[in-house]
Amino acid sequence: MMEVQRKGPLCDDHRDGAGGGQAGEVVARVTSARWDEPVPADPDVTHPNVARMYDYLLGGGANFAVDREAADAAETAWPYLRQGARIQRAFLGRAVRCLAEQGVDQFLDLGSGIPTAGNVHEIALRHNPAARVAYVDYEPVAVQAARGMLGDDPRVSVTQADIREPDAVLSAPTVAGLIDFGRPVAVLAVGILHFLPDTDDPAGVLGVYRRTVEQIRPFLDGYRLVDPGLVLLPLWRPDYPVSDTHAAESNIYGAVGVL
Repeated sequence: MMEVQRKGPLCDDHRDGAGGGQAGEVVARVTSARWDEPVPADPDVTHPNVARMYDYLLGGGANFAVDREAADAAETAWPYLRQGARIQRAFLGRAVRCLAEQGVDQFLDLGSGIPTAGNVHEIALRHNPAARVAYVDYEPVAVQAARGMLGDDPRVSVTQADIREPDAVLSAPTVAGLIDFGRPVAVLAVGILHFLPDTDDPAGVLGVYRRTVEQIRPFLDGYRLVDPGLVLLPLWRPDYPVSDTHAAESNIYGAVGVL
């Protein structure tokens, strides 16, 4: 789900190919902690982690044996899992490009994961060198991989925080000191909300994965959906022709909404 507070026309159907490529490898493989805590000695390699599993599915290297085993098992249950991860990543790129082309220059990426090719900041800064991007993730490997890639770029920040604690996220200096919430902000929650149980109130943000279209639509009430609306991700302004069969195999829905 992409949320942006903005009025007026949004996202002309212009496709220049940016953000639709295949994911590449990460550029850092170390660990970190919260924005205000010391770096831990080692990450938890005894339990699989979603961010690291996703990195493995995209062909990255910031993952461990436990993550690869869990991802392989999940792929056995759902053979299109790896393809779905790449489709989801390509959707993110197209949606960010769409928003940037319309002048949105602030992005809050919740559950941003481990860096791969076509990151949000790369697309946003390509369209506007003054853009601001705040990444948020809970996984230490994902956080430090992003920090290692970004360096000291003042236009981009990385915060280790739990997206289920919005007050902590929004008050973190690396978010509050970068994003001006008095101006339009695109809130990105791609590939993350379906991991939240109902007890965590995912409807407060959006429910996506493994829900029917009818179950998803109520979460979009109050939003003006950008064409083509709520669709299977491969059908959201594809950069190349997509068959119905290919789209159905993804089993992932998404939309860009204006609040």
